[in-house]
Amino acid sequence: MRFMIIRKADKHTEAGAPPSQELLAAMMKYNEELVKAGVMLAGDGLQPSAKGARIKFSKGKPTVLDGPFAEAKELIAGFTMIQVKSREEALEWVRRWPPLDGDGEVELELRQVYEAEDFGAEFTPALREQEERLRAELAAKQ
Repeated sequence: MRFMIIRKADKHTEAGAPPSQELLAAMMKYNEELVKAGVMLAGDGLQPSAKGARIKFSKGKPTVLDGPFAEAKELIAGFTMIQVKSREEALEWVRRWPPLDGDGEVELELRQVYEAEDFGAEFTPALREQEERLRAELAAKQ
């Protein structure tokens, strides 16, 4: 099972100031534990919303709104993708998040990633084949 650990944005992440050396070291230690356990698939921090944009489609036409965005608590500051055996195991990893982050006041969200088998009969053999081909292409480029 794949899960995404979503690090919600806050005033610190939206300010655009780089994290402290202590926080970077704590996050690297956490990431190293995930890697050594064989559960980490990917992870990155995101630039503040001031450097981003929202694209809203109405009747198929896009409208671009440049950041920053007012509600920091609704934004994402980073993510970690893990692959574990259960939701409980994923929660155990989330509980180990470095307490130094956000001065101990951080909000994380855990979301399970859809797998091909979750889509049932609508995900036809042809679509499965196409998805597998695309994943292979992506893997070859990395």
